[in-house]
Amino acid sequence: MQHEEKNIEDMNADELKQSIDEIEAQMSDASFWEQKKKADNAMSDLNRLKSQLSKVKSQEVNYDEYEAILTVFSGAGGDDAEDFARMLLEMYQGYAQKQGWGTIVIHQNTNEHGGYKNVSIEIQAKGSYGKLKNESGVHRIVRISPFNANKQRHTAFAMVEVIPKFKTPSEFQLPEDEIEVEFAKSSGPGGQNVNKRETAVRMTHVPTGISVHVDGERTQHANRERARQLLAGKLHRRLEEERQSKEEGMYVSKTTDAEWGSQIRSYVLHPYQLVKDHRTDTEVRDVESVLEGGIEPFIEAGI
Repeated sequence: MQHEEKNIEDMNADELKQSIDEIEAQMSDASFWEQKKKADNAMSDLNRLKSQLSKVKSQEVNYDEYEAILTVFSGAGGDDAEDFARMLLEMYQGYAQKQGWGTIVIHQNTNEHGGYKNVSIEIQAKGSYGKLKNESGVHRIVRISPFNANKQRHTAFAMVEVIPKFKTPSEFQLPEDEIEVEFAKSSGPGGQNVNKRETAVRMTHVPTGISVHVDGERTQHANRERARQLLAGKLHRRLEEERQSKEEGMYVSKTTDAEWGSQIRSYVLHPYQLVKDHRTDTEVRDVESVLEGGIEPFIEAGI
């Protein structure tokens, strides 16, 4: 067995899990228990493997103390969804301001009404990732549409993604041969001189297809470094979701399409006023205060 060929203390988490799975698979065979000494040794190994796995997990880096990068994507709902993305961005900026945290926009894709197709901000505060990571998911709004001449009630969706900001490349390895980089003219706030040069960066992790676009910095090099941080954070989140799905025996992605039935929170402005988190059943009736950044009840319930 693999755990006999290598010292348990030298195994990584994946190797430990594999060895545990091997022994547990053998235990399901009735013949396993016929040789008492062999079975006793295997059970001893199993206990040692599980103990070592717990030790390894406890030593893993806790990213909760990292700064955060938060992205809002508009979902189903057209102009209303893009306006909802704006509202969510302002909500998180308001929350950050209440905490005394700094924020900067690192990428934005706006529409002609002042809404966002997508927008990313960096939250410059230690521990902001741990506080906000459970905000990832689909958010839903129900209100009288400001874009409908008949003033009809409308439902729209947006998706929030929160990832940790890695400070240096060594914190999360991204092999160069797995990265594809493209450059384009920037549409960011750098000014006319910047817009004439190809400073915007799109970086793709080829094996997974995950990509990021950054144009908020003044130079191509700075945008490339920012893109690398963002891509590393997205990959970390993907790995976390996969790890959790294995532990739970199911896969529920927080980055599914932003549409009906997948929402983690609803913001109802009409016919009544209520914000409800569907994971914790936390409810707040003062919708205006929530949209101004008063999301503490949801943050605390999630933690």
